[in-house]
Amino acid sequence: MDQIASGTAGTKAARATLQVPAPTAWPIVLAFGIALLFAGLVTDAFVSILGAVLAVAGAIGWFCDVLPQQKEETVEVTEEAFVPTSLRRAVDRLPVAPELPRALLPLETYPVSAGIKGGLAGAAAMAILACSYGLLIKKSIWYPINLLAATVYSQELKFGTASLTQFNMESFLLAVLIHVLTSVLVGLLYGTMLPMFPRRPILLGGVIAPILWTGLLHSILGLLNPMLNQLISWPWFIASQFAFGIVAGLVVAQQERVHVRQLLPFMQRLGFEGPGFSEAKHRGDKVP
Repeated sequence: MDQIASGTAGTKAARATLQVPAPTAWPIVLAFGIALLFAGLVTDAFVSILGAVLAVAGAIGWFCDVLPQQKEETVEVTEEAFVPTSLRRAVDRLPVAPELPRALLPLETYPVSAGIKGGLAGAAAMAILACSYGLLIKKSIWYPINLLAATVYSQELKFGTASLTQFNMESFLLAVLIHVLTSVLVGLLYGTMLPMFPRRPILLGGVIAPILWTGLLHSILGLLNPMLNQLISWPWFIASQFAFGIVAGLVVAQQERVHVRQLLPFMQRLGFEGPGFSEAKHRGDKVP
């Protein structure tokens, strides 16, 4: 019995320690030497020489720490009792469809029509703000329209701002095409992303998304079209983006959701019926 007790005590003592690699500073010396070695290529040869010396010293020192036997040190292991706590009184459960082999999130999404409706509604809200800016600031409702068309057809910018305040049928049709197309595409994106944030749909559509693409456009517009970057009014542009995001998000969120069908076979989603495409029917089932 004494031997068993001593053996148990020895096992507990062995479990209380852990062998880990000993700390070493040689990898940092090696990395610093390599950095100086390449820095000397654009500065001075003595910098490269110093880097080579440090790199060789770091490599030798590192190899001596791990070869022929790695240096280790003993670390005591302390067990901490972890008790999970939460301020919530109840635990949220994810809804799982019984016919699916696993949880497919989200279980419901918005149809394509919801994204189109949201995009068109957001486009109208954005157009109202943009035209208000042109009427109040530039004294012409055609200024923001021609400015939008100039993102593709920048020939008008070469004639100065006077041409931007005049009506031009080509610029008008081009601006409408750009505005409607991009708005519908963003609306479809909203219809796909908003189900992932069921509790905060407006936070994503009206705040996060406009900030992201406004920052992206602000950073690249100077490279794509420098003259347009000087003429655009960023405060009004940001306000119109928020208006689009909020209106589009509200319209999409009000639409009725449909169940996702990603796990169904592609042929079954197309409506084909046949061996291997759908489940076998019983003799008593009625054939539509």
